[in-house]
This record gives sequence, C-alpha cells and structure tokens, in this order.
Amino acid sequence: MENLNTALLLMVVGMATVFAILLIVIYLGKGLIALVNKYAPEEAAAAKPAASGPAAIPGNILAAISAAVTVVTQGKGKVAKIEKI
Repeated sequence: MENLNTALLLMVVGMATVFAILLIVIYLGKGLIALVNKYAPEEAAAAKPAASGPAAIPGNILAAISAAVTVVTQGKGKVAKIEKI
C-alpha cells in the first residue's frame, strides 16, 4: 500500500510540475509577443498602384473550377468569388 501512495504522490507532483512549466511558457510567450508588437511593430508594406481591377478569368477555367467544386462538395458547394493570390 505504501508503494501505491508513493506512486500517486509522484504522479501528482509530476503533473503539477508539467502544468506549472506549461503555464510559464504560455505567459512568457504572450509577454514576448506583446513586447515585440510594442517596440517593433510590423511595418506597413509600400502600396503599389492598383490595377483597374482584377484580371478577368477565362470562361473555360471558371467552368472547370465550378465543376470541380460541384463534384467535390456533391452539389452542395457554390463558387462565390475567385481571386488570384
């Protein structure tokens, strides 16, 4: 019985230690993110002149994409917008 008590005590101490270390890692990570965002914010990208609009997608490619979405979603999906990334 004493071995079981020792085993349970070791298990509880081990789990508590892991939990505490994980909490420390989480809060140090959040603090580091806040510090970096405060003192080194992301610079805005230089805006390049926008074209008159997005390039038109040829009809055959649009039809192929729509057909693929219909097949994959078994007719439940719908193509709302297509953009080139």
